[in-house]
Amino acid sequence: MKKILFFVGVILLFAACHQQAVKQAGTVERDTINGVPCCVYLPYAYDSHYTYPVLYLQHGMFGNEDDWTAQGNLVGIMDSLLKIDQVKEMVVIMPDNCPHRDTYEEEKDNAMTGEWENHFAEFMAEAEKKYSISSNPAERAIAGLSMGGYHTMRVSYVLAGQFAYVGMFSPATFVHQAPADYKLFWLGIGNEDFLYEMVKEYRQWLELNHIEYTYYESAGGHTWPNWQDYITRFLPLLFQ
Repeated sequence: MKKILFFVGVILLFAACHQQAVKQAGTVERDTINGVPCCVYLPYAYDSHYTYPVLYLQHGMFGNEDDWTAQGNLVGIMDSLLKIDQVKEMVVIMPDNCPHRDTYEEEKDNAMTGEWENHFAEFMAEAEKKYSISSNPAERAIAGLSMGGYHTMRVSYVLAGQFAYVGMFSPATFVHQAPADYKLFWLGIGNEDFLYEMVKEYRQWLELNHIEYTYYESAGGHTWPNWQDYITRFLPLLFQ
């Protein structure tokens, strides 16, 4: 009888733990914000009466709004960090920051027109109408990989002071600009990344201009395992 009760107790404990894990799982919904296709991560039990901090997370060249969920495991990373209380609950908005073109040169030219960064304030304003997210710069973050890192640099420069947290992962730093009035400026790249020398020059420019930043260098190259690593390191630093 005692053995039966023991096994029943184990089964009930397992079921309770599984139910709790399910409860903690966030959801992703597809949306169009100011004409831009997006994936939006919402924490479990998202409450429209509560104002959440927000991370705008951008994809790289030839990518789209699905990249961070389909390849970056954003949901799994967020849920795992939330489960161990390593991150604050937040909304993550993943836009198609640059509808792709067929060739590298067309894609690069399309990314550098200035259209995205020049209309990002309108995009944020629409996002703030649709979701219960903060308009306070102290509760806003922006990040991106590769071309999305370039867009992060440009948006945080054009909208100086509007993001307390800025993250650039293996960024394409075709120009040298930087955010202002931030709490964290985080830069990560692999030592085998084809953009490594470009980022090295960018870091030299930052240091020459006495711009503070946090730098993380990993092994490897321009790959999703690295970007998953970077976002896992970046997220716990937000909104502290």
